[in-house]
Amino acid sequence: VPKALHLPLLASHNTELTEEIEERKRTEQALRESEERLRIALAAGRMGTWEWDISTGEVRWSPELEKLHGRQPGTFTRKFDAVFEDIYPEDHSLLTTSVQRSLDKNEEHRVEYRIHRPDGQMRWVEGRGRAFHDGDGAAQRMVGICADITERKLAEVEREALLTSERAARSAAEQANRMTDEFLSVVSHELRTPLSAILGYAQLLRMNILEQQEMTDAFAAIERNSRAQVQIIDDLLDMSRIISGKLRLNVQSISPAEVIEAALETVKPAADAKDVRIIKVLDPMAGPILGDFDRLQQVIWNLVSNAVKFTPKGGRVQISLERVNSHLEISVADTGCGISTDFLPHVFERFRQSEESTTRRHGGLGLGLSIVKQLVELHGGSVRAQSAGDQLGATFVVSLPLQIAQHAVENERVHPTAGMEAPVAALMPHLSGLKILVVDDEVDARDVVRRFLQHQSAQVSTASSAEEALKLLDFEKPHVIISDIGMPGKDGYQLIREIRSLSASQGGTIPAIALTAFARSEDRKRALMAGFQNHVTKPVDPGVLLVVIAMLTGRTTGQDSNK
Repeated sequence: VPKALHLPLLASHNTELTEEIEERKRTEQALRESEERLRIALAAGRMGTWEWDISTGEVRWSPELEKLHGRQPGTFTRKFDAVFEDIYPEDHSLLTTSVQRSLDKNEEHRVEYRIHRPDGQMRWVEGRGRAFHDGDGAAQRMVGICADITERKLAEVEREALLTSERAARSAAEQANRMTDEFLSVVSHELRTPLSAILGYAQLLRMNILEQQEMTDAFAAIERNSRAQVQIIDDLLDMSRIISGKLRLNVQSISPAEVIEAALETVKPAADAKDVRIIKVLDPMAGPILGDFDRLQQVIWNLVSNAVKFTPKGGRVQISLERVNSHLEISVADTGCGISTDFLPHVFERFRQSEESTTRRHGGLGLGLSIVKQLVELHGGSVRAQSAGDQLGATFVVSLPLQIAQHAVENERVHPTAGMEAPVAALMPHLSGLKILVVDDEVDARDVVRRFLQHQSAQVSTASSAEEALKLLDFEKPHVIISDIGMPGKDGYQLIREIRSLSASQGGTIPAIALTAFARSEDRKRALMAGFQNHVTKPVDPGVLLVVIAMLTGRTTGQDSNK
């Protein structure tokens, strides 16, 4: 071949070689850029890659994967067993099971597990990969990635906790609604039951068809059921004060034996009616203690009356008082229906009763034992219930310290009529010459007070509203004003404020008594601050009302001055 022909061929070959080199450089550059993008993506996603050569057993980790495990680059030993060094032992089987399934069934390897890093951190990792097989189906290698999913797992745990909390809150709300409905049903039943007897006997008395003994029985039934309603209302008010933290104790040195004796006197008629024998085992040397006599009497009364109520005819209730080391114990044990094992932990909870509301054999609101627990704890003590089960009786044990720090409880200002019971009515000072104005929008309530005061020789005028009362003051100045609080138009608070804005000659200084069904301590304070001299709750004990009037007018037993 002539030399001249070699030159074009050489030039063409060089051009192809140059283009091939350039193409290779571009490919290598693209590969580097792709690898860099992959590296950035892996770093951003906190991921690393791995490859397992099954024939040699060698495992290669990318630097990103070593970093994810908290290792320095190049420190992974590339041995298969080294893979498990950082994984929690409890999660080893998760990884091996997933890998084996990928090898055997050619499925995607995907598993979540925990690792512990050299710096002490626990991290969640998700591993993914796939096995590659030869023509005979034998696995040759596996490749995959691992990603740090700790934040996601923590978010899942937090979300699950929130869902659990939300479910619990919803369940509690639904339970509270059910308990509220049940409670309102019980309250309605407990109030209507004595009210039915009161109304029934009142109608019989009005029809004048009863014999003398039947009339006596009717009056006794009316009084008994009225007191039952008062007890229900008192329990509700006590629980309200306890919940709001407004219950206070009148602390003094008292004998626990005397408290028990006083409580048993009030329970004895109910026990005698059921032929339930009450046994006393009292240590006279137990005490004295510091406490509120009336509130501790309420505790004993609740426990003993409960024992009598749940003990069948001919049963036995034993109350014991003894000193045990630095405290004293009062136990009330009965031979009654007992408490089931399931209900025993809930026996002191509010509104909880072991029987369904519509099939209950025993009445009550389910507040008595809860009030007992709160009152005992206010005295620095504790109460516990014991029972071997249904029909095996129950025992309640009150533990009180022998000394109670007086500064731990606040003394409530004693109401002038506090503790006044029916015996006070025996004093019955006459009110002859006294002019009394009774203001109440309820006709029956107004007439009851009017008749009683007239029976005590008072001159009584009545008004059905605040406006009517103010008009009467223009013509006649009574010695005492007795006013309801809850009235339409102007209430009792507005009435007394308007009266107190008058001059003395217009009646602005006339003593006034708030006679009302608003019986909370804050209601009494509000009445006194509005201008009333005293606060008496409905239903009123006539003797208490009489004593309050006598105190305000300076009357004593037998006085008949026209003061």
